[in-house]
Amino acid sequence: MPVPSWAQSGAPLIIFLFFVVFFRAQGTYWLGRAVPAGLVKAQDKKGVLGAVSRWLHGPTPRKGAAILERRGIVVIPLCFLTVGLQTAVLAGSGLVQMRWRRFTLAMLPGAIAWAFLYGLGMLAVWVAAIQTVTGSPWAIAAIASVALIGGIIYVVKRASSRKMASMEAIALEQD
Repeated sequence: MPVPSWAQSGAPLIIFLFFVVFFRAQGTYWLGRAVPAGLVKAQDKKGVLGAVSRWLHGPTPRKGAAILERRGIVVIPLCFLTVGLQTAVLAGSGLVQMRWRRFTLAMLPGAIAWAFLYGLGMLAVWVAAIQTVTGSPWAIAAIASVALIGGIIYVVKRASSRKMASMEAIALEQD
């Protein structure tokens, strides 16, 4: 889809991209939701309706539904940061009959992040980083190390703040 001339860069581009991804996500959700409501009958038909029905009965939406059932609603905003998994999760959300309001609230942060990633040209950098990590055991080890160190720092800071709070409580009781 070509970007209109008024939305070539800056805030108008990000707003335009937000609406593009919003309506794409909603459309994919409603396609997934339509499966039990009538597309089952269209699976043997030819044409667009039959093709959509066969796709919705295929492995992609089922994979998205399985991921959603296993990991929960947090998968919805995170799927916008992936390439290839997004459609599966969005269609899977409809397939499992997730309530529209809940789905929409969960997808908004992801849609906003997606619009910024595309609008600022960061998606290419993000995808390249993910591909680099998944192809290199050293990159995976480095990221795991950073995550482990970050986790340790978090735990130590939390423990020290709890200790400090308990010491302050003891001091107040002694006064």
